[in-house]
Amino acid sequence: MLILGAGEVRAVLDGAEREVVAAVDAAYRSHAGGQTRVPQSVFLRFPDRERERIIALPAFLGGATPVCGVKWVSSFPDNLSRGMHRASAVMFLNSVNTGVPEAVLEASAISAGRTAASAALAAATLSSSRPETAVTLVGCGPIAFEVLRYLRAVLPTVDTVTLYDLSADRARSFAAEARSVWPTLQVDVAGSAADALARHRLVCLATTAAAPHLGTEHCRPGTLVLHLSLRDLTPDSIRSSVNVVDDADHVCRAATSLDLAQQEAGHRDFISSSLGEILVTGERYVRSDDAVTVFSPFGLGCLDLAVADLVRRAASARGLGTTLENFLPTEQQVRA
Repeated sequence: MLILGAGEVRAVLDGAEREVVAAVDAAYRSHAGGQTRVPQSVFLRFPDRERERIIALPAFLGGATPVCGVKWVSSFPDNLSRGMHRASAVMFLNSVNTGVPEAVLEASAISAGRTAASAALAAATLSSSRPETAVTLVGCGPIAFEVLRYLRAVLPTVDTVTLYDLSADRARSFAAEARSVWPTLQVDVAGSAADALARHRLVCLATTAAAPHLGTEHCRPGTLVLHLSLRDLTPDSIRSSVNVVDDADHVCRAATSLDLAQQEAGHRDFISSSLGEILVTGERYVRSDDAVTVFSPFGLGCLDLAVADLVRRAASARGLGTTLENFLPTEQQVRA
C-alpha cells in the first residue's frame, strides 16, 4: 500500500499544471467515448446542518492504463472561522484486476487541481472571438487561487484579475498573495458582486453558497461564466444562457442551479452540450458574442482518478511516499 501525504502530492503537482490539464482533457474525452463508469455521487449530510457534507465519488477510468477508486471529500464552510480549510479529502486507488486497495492519497490538492484544470480547459476550449486578458473571481478561497494558477498556465494572455468576496479581508488577503506569486499581475478588488461580474468577459464563481443568489444580467454579452460552485446562478439565468456541462445526469441533481432550472422548466433543453463532446469533435469552438455561456462541471470522479493516477505514477518514479507492508491480511490470516 502506497501512502502519499499532502506534501508529497503537492511536490508532484506544483509546476505540473499543463500535465494535469492534459490528464483532465483525456479523461473528458474518455468519458464522452463511453470508457468510464461514474456512478452518482453519494452525499452524507448531517441533521440541521445544511451547508456541511461529505461526498463519495467512485469511478472507473478506462484506456491504456485503466484505474479505479473513490474520493471521499468533505465541505465544512464553518472551518474557515476556525482557521482551517473548508474542504478536506482522501483518495483510494484500487487494482482494476483484483479490486485490492493499492494507494491512499491526501486529495485536497488533487481535488483542487482537478477543479482548476477543468475550469482552465473549459476557458481554453469555449474560446472567445478575442484573446482573454482578464478574469473576475467571485469567491476568494483556495479553489479560486488554483483556478487563477491554472488559467495563467493555459491562457498566458490573462494579466488582470478582479476579485470579489463577501469577506473584504479574504479578498484583500487573496490579492496580496496573488501579487506576491505574480508580481506583474494587475489585481483589484470590486466593491460588489454586480461590479465584479460586469468587469470582464471571463468570470469564475467559486463560493460556498447553498442556494442561487446571482443573476447574469450584469455580465457582458459574450461572457463565459465558470460556474464551479454550481449553486450561485438563478434558474432564470441558467435557462437564458448557453449551457455547457461535464455530464447532464450528474449536474442536474442535488439542488444545483441546473437541477432547479430543470425542475422549473420540466426539461433539460437549456443544456447545449458537454465539454467532452466538444473536445472530441476536434473543431474549434467559439462562444457566442451575443449571449452568456455558462460552464457547470459537477466534478466527475473519473477526473479525480486521472489526476490521482498521474500523482501516483510520478511519486513512485521519484521514490516519494510511504509503502506500508502487510496492510492487507496475509494468506495465512485469511485461512485462519
